[in-house]
Amino acid sequence: MDKSGKGKVLIKRDIYEELIRQCLKDPAREVCGILAGRDKIIEKIFPLANISDSPKLCYHIDPKEQLAVFKELRKQDLELTAIYHSHVDSPAYPSAKDIELAFYPESSYIIVSLFDPESPVARSFRIVEGKIEEEELVCID
Repeated sequence: MDKSGKGKVLIKRDIYEELIRQCLKDPAREVCGILAGRDKIIEKIFPLANISDSPKLCYHIDPKEQLAVFKELRKQDLELTAIYHSHVDSPAYPSAKDIELAFYPESSYIIVSLFDPESPVARSFRIVEGKIEEEELVCID
C-alpha cells in the first residue's frame, strides 16, 4: 500500500494497451478475461468468452475456458493477479452484480468503462465480502 492506504496494481504497459484493445474490439458487449503475473506485476492477458445471456449488461466467463487458463497459470508458474471486464455504458466501478460475483478475494478486479469509447477509463478494485476498495492502477515498462 502507498501512503494513502491505497493498494497498487502494477501492469506492464503493453498488457495494459492490449487490455484496452480487447475491450474496444466489441464495445457493445462486456468483454472479460484474466490477467496474470509474478510478484504482483501483471505480465500476461488471457481474453475469455463472455457467455452471458445479457452480454451488454453483465459478463459470465465460460467455466471450461477459465479452467484451461488456471491450468496454464500453474504450468507457467503464474499467479492470478486480476479479473477484468468492460462496462459498455456505465462508469468503471463495480456493479451490484460484480460485487455478488466477486469470488476471488485475493484477486484484483479491473473494470474498463467504454462510456466514452474515445477515452476508455480503467480502474482496479479489491472486493472482499462485499466491501470495495479502489487500488491504484500503475503502468510500468
